[in-house]
Amino acid sequence: MTALAPRPSPRRWLALAALTLSVLIVGLDGTVINVALPTMAGELHADSSQLQWIGGGYLLALSVAMLPVGVLGDRYGHKRLLLSGIGLFGLASLGGAFADSPGQIIAARAVLGLGAAAIMPLSMAILPRVFAKDELPKAVAVWTAATALGMPVGPVVGGWLLDHFWWGSVFLFNLPVAALALLAGLWLLPRDERRTTTAAFDTLGTVLGGLGIIALVHGTILIPRDGWTGPPVLVSLVAATALLTAFVRHERRTAQPIVDLKLFADRRFLWGTLIAVFVNFAVMGILFVVPQYLEAVLGNDALGTGIRVLPLIGGLMAAATLSESVVPRLGARTVVPFGLALLAAGVLLGATTDTGDGYGFTALWLSLTGLGFGLAVVPATSLVMGALPGEGTGSGTSLLETVQQLGSVLGVAGLGSLLGYGYLARLDTARLPTDAADTARDSVSGADAVAAQLNDPGLATQAHEAFVHGMNLVLVVCGAIALLAAVLAARFLPGPVPCSRTVARSVPEPAESVA
Repeated sequence: MTALAPRPSPRRWLALAALTLSVLIVGLDGTVINVALPTMAGELHADSSQLQWIGGGYLLALSVAMLPVGVLGDRYGHKRLLLSGIGLFGLASLGGAFADSPGQIIAARAVLGLGAAAIMPLSMAILPRVFAKDELPKAVAVWTAATALGMPVGPVVGGWLLDHFWWGSVFLFNLPVAALALLAGLWLLPRDERRTTTAAFDTLGTVLGGLGIIALVHGTILIPRDGWTGPPVLVSLVAATALLTAFVRHERRTAQPIVDLKLFADRRFLWGTLIAVFVNFAVMGILFVVPQYLEAVLGNDALGTGIRVLPLIGGLMAAATLSESVVPRLGARTVVPFGLALLAAGVLLGATTDTGDGYGFTALWLSLTGLGFGLAVVPATSLVMGALPGEGTGSGTSLLETVQQLGSVLGVAGLGSLLGYGYLARLDTARLPTDAADTARDSVSGADAVAAQLNDPGLATQAHEAFVHGMNLVLVVCGAIALLAAVLAARFLPGPVPCSRTVARSVPEPAESVA
């Protein structure tokens, strides 16, 4: 007689709330700091290079630490390392709040990146232990929405805090959220399984991968300052190519790799990961340009801008509900390409934006884009989760998150360059004084400031038109990438397959063990 699976714990949704709360603070912290940079520059006397590394240090630490964290989680326990990451995130936030120099801020941000590197992949790795196969897509959708929600809400929170408190409050805000996530995780998340291993840790692979990622991210950070052909950028990117090539060759030969490259032999993992990267690239491009458009062109403040990006999240949440019933009937091979096509349609509709269009048009295409985003990324991520071996979930989710992170970094750099090209191609500053022309060419907000100073409304109008032109170019590229991904998904995504060992084991633990 077939044994009956344990009944799902009624506390599994509270466990999901704990996991989403942990990733929400990471998303918030990733963007909330941007609002406070001008204030910190004035009060801490930080120069432009130091301001750049306040963001860059976080990004470097996050990108480098994710791969080894996944393996360590598989060895020593996902819950244990996740809670350690949340605790580290809280302590670093406390240190950042009371820092009194740019160097201390940079150090605090780097430690925040280390904490975030533990939170992102390990919170995802716990999902299959809490939710059964039929509920896992909904859980993935809620988790994804939490990661995306933090990005537009961060400036809203940061703007409100700076209006009422000092700049350190943007760090201090993390403390109660981190404390709540820590307590909820201790109480609600399933206990770690006891594991013993005598296998050596892949130190050489960790060093090669870490140095390669550092070189890649460092070169990308320098692109806005030096351009794609600047010597520091070229040296960093060439070094990254050499180091990451050596890393891949080492991982293929070693008996205990930090990254199991054999995962890419599974079409679910390979194409699910690539689709997730394509989708993330497009959405990051949207979240890069749209807030600037809403603030600089439509004239909204930080609070209003963050609120007006929420239709993207609303579409994602609607897709989460829809995909739960559609994917089992039609299959990921049908739903994912449809979602990507819908995402492309929304983005390409947005690429027709004119300076005279109001917010209603933006809300329309953002909603369509969010719906397509959810219909594509949720089944794709579920495919990846289903391909992971039961003993290596953490390393698999770390690999997924690392690839997505690096794709986002390179994508924002490339799309940022395209935005700048489109903006400058339509902006005429020949009649302006040299200093004013440089300020106007630097950004659309700078052009607005120059226009106000010179009482030249024509310059502001031209700058807004130039920015919208650059934004539309970015959106066209994002739409083209989504269409390419749709074709690839329709061609290469596997059809229905038996559930993997991970999903087979993903039946929630009995209620007494989910604690």
